Amino acid sequence: MDLLALADFNLVARHGGFGKAARAAGRPKATLSRRVSDLESSLDLRLFERGGRSLKLTQEGRALYERTGALLTELDETAAAIASGGDKPRGRLRINAPLLFSQTAMGRLAAGFALRHPQIRLEVTTDDRQVDMIEEGFDLVIRVNPDPDESLVGRIFLRDRMLVVASPTLKRPKGNLAAPAIVRGDDAAAIWDIRRSSGPSRIAVDPVLRLSSLMMVRDAVRAGVGAARLPLSLVSHDLAEGTLVRWGDVEGPDIALWTLYPSRRLLSARVSAFLDHLKDAFPKGTPDELAAYIRG
Repeated sequence: MDLLALADFNLVARHGGFGKAARAAGRPKATLSRRVSDLESSLDLRLFERGGRSLKLTQEGRALYERTGALLTELDETAAAIASGGDKPRGRLRINAPLLFSQTAMGRLAAGFALRHPQIRLEVTTDDRQVDMIEEGFDLVIRVNPDPDESLVGRIFLRDRMLVVASPTLKRPKGNLAAPAIVRGDDAAAIWDIRRSSGPSRIAVDPVLRLSSLMMVRDAVRAGVGAARLPLSLVSHDLAEGTLVRWGDVEGPDIALWTLYPSRRLLSARVSAFLDHLKDAFPKGTPDELAAYIRG
């Protein structure tokens, strides 16, 4: 297989078109088109579905891209490292992380990593949705309690737990009366199951505010509008200061933050470096440790 043609195929697949790939690489569009056509001929496969204005990978093309893209990147970076006489990790590292962790900790983590590894170009994007790591070109994703995925491997680096908290000025209703509640998004739960030192308990809730992020929910709880379910790390300081009080722990599994990467890839030096950085930042991985990190 012609490695140059394979590299050009990956370039076009990554950018989603010959024109975009040509502009990104500073290469003639006709050259890229000819190289990809030669590769298709040598493999006797159609790698792209060519429409009037669209270019889409075929099933065979996607399989080839997923299995060769990371290997070609590693080859390029290994050659560059050898040529420069250095053994430090270098190149681009793309990470996707959930919204709350990004808002509270990722900026500081990214800055520390950049100072520690100046030859790595770190890019962080934020999503709470499930991303396709291969198709979207991520080297590492951080996820909360992810579903099992045989194509990914990873590890837990932080744990947290959910609490029901409220302002001291808001008294918990007695009996079956509903408590005013601040919820995230379209949460439709009418009952919150909690655990207190005295045992399990239930709280009927009446959502009075629906907000799109837990940071907004935390701010609204501080204002005394209602009770809310929030991570311990986000309200630990408020509980210590007495600006919020704890009504109980939310029943259910703890929050586990995972780092995930494709199982078929060799673990790159860049990913290993970031995993080590996380381990240094959160050696025990406890909620109190995350709370302290957030406070700075």
